[in-house]
Amino acid sequence: MSRTRVVVIRHGQSTWNASGRWQGHADAPLTDLGRAQAANGARAVPEVDAVWSSDLERARASAEIIAVTLGLDVRVDSRLRERNAGAWTGLTRAEIETGWPHYLGQHKRPAGFEHDDEVLARVLSALRDLERTHPGGDVLVVTHGGVLRALERYCGATDRAFPNLGRRFFAFHSPRDEVLLSAGDRLFLLDEDQATYTSTPQQL
Repeated sequence: MSRTRVVVIRHGQSTWNASGRWQGHADAPLTDLGRAQAANGARAVPEVDAVWSSDLERARASAEIIAVTLGLDVRVDSRLRERNAGAWTGLTRAEIETGWPHYLGQHKRPAGFEHDDEVLARVLSALRDLERTHPGGDVLVVTHGGVLRALERYCGATDRAFPNLGRRFFAFHSPRDEVLLSAGDRLFLLDEDQATYTSTPQQL
């Protein structure tokens, strides 16, 4: 049986990406650069059958810009949103170091921070519904760096920071009662000299 293939990309630069603030579920909008990144990146998106997106503004706006170029509508799903950053939402790395000394270096997180198992529970549920809706198809998903990295770890792939408009292919290889994915290559939809990260790209 043919399996659905998913192209998962990170949204364009947001205002909080530009200022180095942890976003989580906060709804920071795209910068002008972020909107331009989405428009330019749309030219490199492969042909797909559908576009799904996180409900957060930075992802949804990126998806809508890309979908116009593709002639498709956007299906918004809140399960695809970024991980909750808890008490660190809106803070810079320096502010986190002041309030929670050594947490970042020791990979510790505050109360309310959403860990991989919680992120994956909802994201994989959304991907299962996506597969059922588009069996054997190709689907673009616009989401967030934390989600992408959680999916990489789930697949056993190398985990490192994702630039805005970075993408990775995932293919389904699973029976109907679970989700098993394999990860394809990482690619960037823009030229390397146009790459932007959160100013602390290692944060998630």
